[in-house]
Amino acid sequence: MDPLFDPADFRIPPGVAHVCAAGETPFLHSHDAAFAAYVKAKSLGSAGRIMQEAKLAFATGRAAQVFGVEDVGFVSSVAEGMSMVVESIDWRDGDEVVVDPDEYPSVVAPLAQRGVALRFAPMLDTEAVAAAVTPRTRMIAVSAVSYLTAARHDLAALREVADRVGALLAVDFTQGAGWMPIDATVADFAFAATYKWLLGTTGTAIAYLNQARQPRWAPSTAGWFSLAGALDRPDWSRKPVLLPDAGRFTRGNPSFLGAYVLDGALAYLEEFGFARIEAHVQALTVAMLERLADAGIPSTTPRDPRRHGASVCVASPHAHEIAARMIDRGVFAWNGRGRVRVSFHGYNGSADMERAADALTAEWRAAS
Repeated sequence: MDPLFDPADFRIPPGVAHVCAAGETPFLHSHDAAFAAYVKAKSLGSAGRIMQEAKLAFATGRAAQVFGVEDVGFVSSVAEGMSMVVESIDWRDGDEVVVDPDEYPSVVAPLAQRGVALRFAPMLDTEAVAAAVTPRTRMIAVSAVSYLTAARHDLAALREVADRVGALLAVDFTQGAGWMPIDATVADFAFAATYKWLLGTTGTAIAYLNQARQPRWAPSTAGWFSLAGALDRPDWSRKPVLLPDAGRFTRGNPSFLGAYVLDGALAYLEEFGFARIEAHVQALTVAMLERLADAGIPSTTPRDPRRHGASVCVASPHAHEIAARMIDRGVFAWNGRGRVRVSFHGYNGSADMERAADALTAEWRAAS
């Protein structure tokens, strides 16, 4: 299978199989022009600010399409967005949030730091989640796709569980945004970092507020960029009026440079469509899982394509050593949390998958 994207469009080092999209994707060469356009606008005073805000509007519209919604905002990271939600809730003693025991820190840390009681259930088992919720459950917080195992969770089923007890559903789409079609309306709040499959940068994350479900939600703090109305000389004797949409997530100046990069990245992805990208990367993950099974190497990633993402994960106490030696073989994978993760995007093809499988098999056996 040939790559879906032209690998020459990306800054992939010569001779390298770049299979770590779940950690970092290579930059598009076209982002050079995005940087130049930002630098030009940044240097043109107030006229340049108008140009920057126009680019932000374009990026916002494209990001909304990624989430399958009409309106999104931006935060600096998923951790910031989750923190804003957590800080806005009137927590009471005994309130609980259900999370996966292996959930990503950006989702759980804001809750844990606030002192909210956590109940744990494997999100892949919706019956276990249903058994874990109680009348005191205020939220189910989950990644659409696990960073640790690449398991894809049934968000519609989790929505039903949350609705039974009147709980919020907060979703981190980071490990799915950029390769799979998304309908963020399943969630009350949703976020996604943009520096992975979305081909953007750190410092810019998509934030979604489901106004149909949460029409009165407001963050507990604000900044000039999240305010509505005249800003020249606000009347501070009155409570500020926030923007009526997800723009209220962005309290101060957003990363305009990030918006320039993201707008170009999303324009690139739009040429292919997420349904095509999903089919492509899942064909590679299925083939990779088959190769590992034939080699007798266990993977923590579910075999069913409906239940896994665009990555294949192998647990090992020698993960750091294995991934480092794979680099020596010209394969860029990702290590951490006691596992090696191989992730595919449109610039990968069967040749990359085979090289990754060969390198991982050889180094796993050498380390065992």
